[in-house]
Amino acid sequence: MENLTPVQKELYDWLVQYINTNKHSPSIREMMKAMKLRSPAPIQSRLEKMRNKGYIDWTEGQARTLRILQPHGEGIPLLGKITAGGLVEPFRDEQEKIDFGSFFNLPNCYVLQVVGDSMIEDHITEGDYVIMQSITSIQQAKDGDIVAARVEGYGTTLKKIYFSPSKVSLKASNPKYAPINVSPDQIQVQGSLMGVCRLHQK
Repeated sequence: MENLTPVQKELYDWLVQYINTNKHSPSIREMMKAMKLRSPAPIQSRLEKMRNKGYIDWTEGQARTLRILQPHGEGIPLLGKITAGGLVEPFRDEQEKIDFGSFFNLPNCYVLQVVGDSMIEDHITEGDYVIMQSITSIQQAKDGDIVAARVEGYGTTLKKIYFSPSKVSLKASNPKYAPINVSPDQIQVQGSLMGVCRLHQK
């Protein structure tokens, strides 16, 4: 199946969330408002292209009949493991999907499995699964957020983020780990923590 373009995926993710929440499809005007567009033409173009790619369909001549064809919510992508300790490079290829049903319906979420003990005071321990929402810019993170951050020259880690005028600090929730202090251009924040899942083995 052909992949969606970024603007198509933005609309598709919004449609999935809207339909899951409201149990019916939105109007073109609601789509225009959500996508911050003043004309219906770009919305109609994106809908037609998504329909041609097999992601959505609707009944001609009837309002609010748009439906999602591709399963969405069969699982959040498990992208790899992230250290709550030292810094390591995570896996880049999608390994499998973890099914949380409808508990998390937010778009652009993924799962990482925790390795290490640096976040134990926030009740995040080795083997836990952390649900992250993608971040495209460091400005989307706030002081004290738990983030997945890639530090230039090292790799990716799970830490609390704090900002000062000249540096960014990544702090563990375990006193045996020292903060990581870098300049803003040395760090890429990749996700913000949405939830933690612990699977108990019998």
